[in-house]
Amino acid sequence: MKIYTKELLIKELRSIRDMGWILSRRGKNDGAVGNTLEDLLGIEENNLPIPNAAEWELKAQRKNTNSLTTLFHMEPSPRALKFVPSILLPIYGWSHDKAGDKYPIGEMSFRQTLNATGVSDRGFSVKVDRLERKVSITFDPSKIAERHSEWFLNMLARGGGHFEHYPYWGFDDLFHKAGTKLHNCFFVRADNKVENGKEYFLFNEILMLKKFSLEKFVEAIESGDVYIDFDARTGHNHGTKFRIRDKKIPDLYAESVVL
Repeated sequence: MKIYTKELLIKELRSIRDMGWILSRRGKNDGAVGNTLEDLLGIEENNLPIPNAAEWELKAQRKNTNSLTTLFHMEPSPRALKFVPSILLPIYGWSHDKAGDKYPIGEMSFRQTLNATGVSDRGFSVKVDRLERKVSITFDPSKIAERHSEWFLNMLARGGGHFEHYPYWGFDDLFHKAGTKLHNCFFVRADNKVENGKEYFLFNEILMLKKFSLEKFVEAIESGDVYIDFDARTGHNHGTKFRIRDKKIPDLYAESVVL
């Protein structure tokens, strides 16, 4: 594997930018743009070999994407309640669409992608409380869509309808988690095109993002740019994720330098 200094990596990225359109090395899947860039640099996936600079990462995306990127996984407090498997799934969950087929007949699901600027059709939303320094999941039964009326009645029969304790994440816990996951990074954006069924990339925008900002992170949650994603079923909790649209990643950093 090639070992890079920060300066050499910048030089290589500029060289790749100047190569023009490059055939995808990994077909047309979601990760192809990042995999192709890693192949061009001769590095292993998610392993940027800069000695004494483990705080740097390499990210790449298509410019026209609207997909969500997972920033980190973190289960809500109070941790002792094990909120997702003990409350949200068995009380507020619903029958999995593959129950009795791929999964057992009684398989339950709780899947919600939530942010602070809207309320889901099942009444869930995100609230930022700067005074108490926490991010909470709220529940308002009056916002439940009529098509979920049967689920609403079943949820009430299971003892739901209001949260005795709201699931939340304290600012300090979030900041610690984010600070260990969201390193400084080289962020490369690429135009893409498909010709004769093959995808090509033009790696023509290189940003150096420095100093992850805790304040900008809270602002991104408040503005709805950061989503909280629950994905649990009876047989497996895939974890609670904090996610953001790819194009908004630079907004989380104090410094954004165009190379």
